[in-house]
Amino acid sequence: MLPVVDLSSPASMLAGEIERACRASGFFYVVGHGVPAELQGRLDTAARRFFGLPEADKMEIAMQHGGTAWRGFFPVGAELTAGRPDRKEGLYFGEELGDDDPRVRAGLPLHGRNLFPRQVPELRDAVLDYLEALTATAQAVLRGVALSLDLDADYFADGYTAHPTVLFRIFHYPPAPPDSDDWGVGEHTDYGLLTLLAQDDNGGLQVRSGDGWIDAPPIPGAFVCNIGDMLERVTDGYYRSTPHRVRNLSGRDRLSFPFFFDPDFTAEIPPLPGTYGDYLISKVSHVFPQLRRQVHLNP
Repeated sequence: MLPVVDLSSPASMLAGEIERACRASGFFYVVGHGVPAELQGRLDTAARRFFGLPEADKMEIAMQHGGTAWRGFFPVGAELTAGRPDRKEGLYFGEELGDDDPRVRAGLPLHGRNLFPRQVPELRDAVLDYLEALTATAQAVLRGVALSLDLDADYFADGYTAHPTVLFRIFHYPPAPPDSDDWGVGEHTDYGLLTLLAQDDNGGLQVRSGDGWIDAPPIPGAFVCNIGDMLERVTDGYYRSTPHRVRNLSGRDRLSFPFFFDPDFTAEIPPLPGTYGDYLISKVSHVFPQLRRQVHLNP
C-alpha cells in the first residue's frame, strides 16, 4: 500500500511524511487538499458525456486543430509509450492563455488556448476550475517537498514554479480483454516535477517497487501523487521518479485525470542542455512524433 500524506498536517509532520514517501517509492496518496468533491464530480460527468459522443464529433477538436499549443482530442492508439500505441483516447489541456499573452506572442510551444467541445459546453468551466484548484494543490505539495529538503517553503513557488508549465489530461481507457497484453499506457516515468492523479473506481494503475509491481487503487477523496524526472534531477537522485503503468481489466470504461505540474517552460535547470521547454518538447515528441514536425514548421 502506498503511503498517505495529509496536506493539512503541521509543517514539520508534512515534511517528514513527504520525505519518507519520496524516498521509499516516489508515489503517495494526497488527502487534506481541499479540492471539492463537487468539482471532481462535475469534471467526471462532463468527461463521460464527451467520450460517449460519436467519433466524428470528438474529432471536431482533434489535436491537429490546436496548433503548437498542442491541445485537443486524440483517438485510441494515437499516443505512444516506448513506441507502442496505448489503449486509450484522451483530451489534452493546459493553462488557458489568450492570443495577447507574451508567451503565446513569443510562439512558445504548448502555450495557448484550449479546445472545448461544443456538444458538452459544461466541460469548459469544469476543466478551468479544476486547473485552478489543482495548481494550488500542486504548489502546496511542493511546499512540503521544499521543507522536506530543508529549503524555504516557497523555494519552488518563488523559482521554478513561479510561472509553472501546467499540463492536464483526461484519459478514457476502454476495457481490455482479460488475457490481453494491450496496456492502456505502458511502463514509463513522468517528465516534470510532480503529477496529481484522480482516477475513477475501476483501478488499473500499477507502480513498480523493489518487490515488483503493486496496485495503486483509488481511495475516495484522495489524489495519487508521484514525483517526476525533473524532481529526481533537482534532488540529484535523492527522490526517485518511479515507473508506473495502467491496464484496465475492470470490464468497464475507466477514466483518469492526470495533472502534470512542471517548471517554467523557459527555466534553465542544470544540467539540462537548454531550457525545461526544450527538454519537454523532446520528450513529448516521442509520444506524439507529429509535435516535433509541427514545432519545426511553426518556429
